[in-house]
Amino acid sequence: MIHKEKMQSAIKNFEECSPLFTALGDKVRQKLILDLADAGFKGINVQNLAAKSLLSRPAISHHLKLLKDAGIVDLTKKGTESFYRLCIVDKLPIFKRLIEDIESIIADMDDEERKFFYRKTSE
Repeated sequence: MIHKEKMQSAIKNFEECSPLFTALGDKVRQKLILDLADAGFKGINVQNLAAKSLLSRPAISHHLKLLKDAGIVDLTKKGTESFYRLCIVDKLPIFKRLIEDIESIIADMDDEERKFFYRKTSE
């Protein structure tokens, strides 16, 4: 049985990670994240991101908005242009806390329960 405090912590961290999982769960956004990482600190505009994709500029903008709302992407304006940059490093501690919660819950299980979590998914 999971300790109440650990359960509450895990629930809180799952809730905090939920928008991140949603944002990261889409293949288009995963590609955009890699393109943003490739663009580096200076960032990249929607036009240049669209040139790397088969998607339209409005579609790219939609995905960027979702990433921005999740706190994974930052927007900087230079004159009339908007540049997007990756800022996912700020979110890593949230993932780490969730992983630590899950590891702690598994560590508290008896050997028989723990075996279930380590079995191969093909079984």
